[in-house]
Amino acid sequence: MKRRAFVSSLAAWPVAAAALPNSEEEKIRTIAERFLREQGIQGMSIAYGRDGKIDFEAGYGFADADGSEAVTPQHRFRIASVSKPFTASAVMMCIERGLLQPDSKVFGPQGILGGDYSGDVAAVTVDQLLTHTSGGWANDKGDPMFKNPRMNHAELIAWALKNQKQTHKPGEHFAYSNFGYCVLGRVLEKVLKLPYDKLITQEVFSKCGITSMQIGGNTLAERQPQEVMYLTAKPGAAYSMNVARIDSHGGWIATAGDLVRFASHLPVLLNQDSIRAMTTHGLSEGYARGWNVNKVPNWWHTGSLPGTTTIMVHTAKGMCWAGLLNGRSEGLALALDKVMWQMGGVVKT
Repeated sequence: MKRRAFVSSLAAWPVAAAALPNSEEEKIRTIAERFLREQGIQGMSIAYGRDGKIDFEAGYGFADADGSEAVTPQHRFRIASVSKPFTASAVMMCIERGLLQPDSKVFGPQGILGGDYSGDVAAVTVDQLLTHTSGGWANDKGDPMFKNPRMNHAELIAWALKNQKQTHKPGEHFAYSNFGYCVLGRVLEKVLKLPYDKLITQEVFSKCGITSMQIGGNTLAERQPQEVMYLTAKPGAAYSMNVARIDSHGGWIATAGDLVRFASHLPVLLNQDSIRAMTTHGLSEGYARGWNVNKVPNWWHTGSLPGTTTIMVHTAKGMCWAGLLNGRSEGLALALDKVMWQMGGVVKT
């Protein structure tokens, strides 16, 4: 059953868009408006481009619950797990510079983060965290990232290692893990000697011309300028989590254009060997290092949090796009992927 919440406020559709021939712009507007109505979502932002340039960007619907603030291309959304490619890129940059090795141990006396750990925990490597093959702390086994919200990163990591034992030997089993990317954020902080948000801004965003991304706030009162509201069937559900603590696996807010600039700037950030390694699958044929991949090859990542559904895509032909929604429902990520491909077929540039 598709969720129909907020449809009553969608009667008069605002749109802010980059210039396209009227026929193309109207086709995209029609597709976007129909999608929002069918899915019962309040607002949407999209962008398409390549080589660091935006060919088309637009906002549709509303950024707030009562339909008084129209979405524009400048509106920022929580991007959830679309944050992972940023973290993965920074790790690959450190490997290029010799600051990290893929087989660098993370925990234990010989590990980057140290600690009194032994056995399988001490065997976990940087590359196993990148590829979700650490052997434990999987989302489907009770995601530790959404437990103990008052703990800081170090406290939560220590708690998870003690209380959520690995279920497989490291390197033998793929299981998607937010926790693994939280740990990678701490590895980057240790190696680069900067807080995670500052090191990503310095090492990644500054090289892509991105100036508006930041880690989101936890509460509605911490909503940033030009940030949308996150609308949920259960009022306030989007504002009861520790967003700051999920920084390196899901905490960024961004415009759709920001994500296109990043995805199309990968050759500026990394050499071809690193890009190839980052987008070549391991144990999972559908996931590499911070990116979902297929044989085409297209690379992408989706994101989902209460009140948020997002996608970022880099196609085999070099076209990149991003779609951001301020709502979430079952099956919405797949529907967003399909409609982004549909609208992408209209952008002839």
